[in-house]
Amino acid sequence: MHGTTNDPAEASLRRADSSRRVVALRQSLLRAGVTMAYLAPDQVNDPERFDDHVDAAVRTFQQSRGLMVDGIVGPETGRALTEAQYTLGDRVLSLAAGDAEPQRGDDVTELQRQLSYLGFYYGHIDCEFGQRTHLAVRELQLNLGLEKTGICDAALIGAMTRVSRTVSSSQAFSLRDYERLNQATSALAGRVICLSAGTGTSRVAAVADQAGGGPLTEQLVASDVTRRIHAILGGLGADVKVVEASGGTPDSRIRQIKDSSASLSVSIHCDWLDQPAASGVSAFYWGRAETGEIRSPIGHRAAELILKEITARTGAPSLGVHARSWDVLRLTNIPSVHLDLGYLSNTGDAQLLADPIMRQILADSVVIAIQRLYLLEEEDEPTGTLALEDVLRFNPER
Repeated sequence: MHGTTNDPAEASLRRADSSRRVVALRQSLLRAGVTMAYLAPDQVNDPERFDDHVDAAVRTFQQSRGLMVDGIVGPETGRALTEAQYTLGDRVLSLAAGDAEPQRGDDVTELQRQLSYLGFYYGHIDCEFGQRTHLAVRELQLNLGLEKTGICDAALIGAMTRVSRTVSSSQAFSLRDYERLNQATSALAGRVICLSAGTGTSRVAAVADQAGGGPLTEQLVASDVTRRIHAILGGLGADVKVVEASGGTPDSRIRQIKDSSASLSVSIHCDWLDQPAASGVSAFYWGRAETGEIRSPIGHRAAELILKEITARTGAPSLGVHARSWDVLRLTNIPSVHLDLGYLSNTGDAQLLADPIMRQILADSVVIAIQRLYLLEEEDEPTGTLALEDVLRFNPER
């Protein structure tokens, strides 16, 4: 049996695997709404086998959730499947006691959505019943004349449903988030920004790094651009937290980003595809790809600004801004952007990324985009026109 750990309960599942866990996987996919022939355990001769039908069902689920579509049930897909088992009303939702794991699931997501529409919850819809959701529930209960317990039970859901019929679902949380931006100072000084450099692929580009002549890898490019962004932001007085991508698990990196309490997290990456023609820059934020729903308004705005500044200043093809449900975007509880600077598998992209001058332009572009994120509307400039020197007027010497 294939797997990534020594613990069978934590090992990934993939095509051709065979175990009792595959039976549970089939049932979880069905409860998550995936309908496909020969998926139910009672429809096949060997329900313990991860066959082509299970593989297709997993890929369908991953596609619907904006996850990496690889047919492998690893930690991220497994977590999403667990969350998909719940709809609002299936269970009582409450704040976890002490160090216990908080409740997560689609029911928590729906609760946060409804609370946001009613005006009691704002910002990042993170699927996690934490302190912010608890306080929002208490405030709603107070306004509805219910006992202020902070617990979401049948009584609250019933009352909330009756009230929600008169409220327009116009993404009120987006408006509140943007209002928070408008009220904030334009200065970057004192603002906490979290940066991380991806090491998703160890493949080496066909061109060498122009700075040192060594192999050109994602780690080299992403780390260099991250270092340059850090230097500029630090010089402007921002409090920059750097999360080291090398070493540690994805969960530990998510925890570090979450613990940074940053106003924005930007993760720098390079892409690779076994089709050399693939070329361009793309940015990702927390949202649902299948519905177009934006679940992190500031993350979405930051992704748009960063991509526009980079493509305007470098001439690189824009592959667009995309909603994704990746854990690093949705579980950090802060606006987060995953930025792919180009394809190292493409000779043209690799040649640009091998140039340290181009890497400085990329860093400048990200900083200018971050500055634009916090500018008042009347202070903002058209894409590609704000110079790095202009940023200084919003950040006077301390």
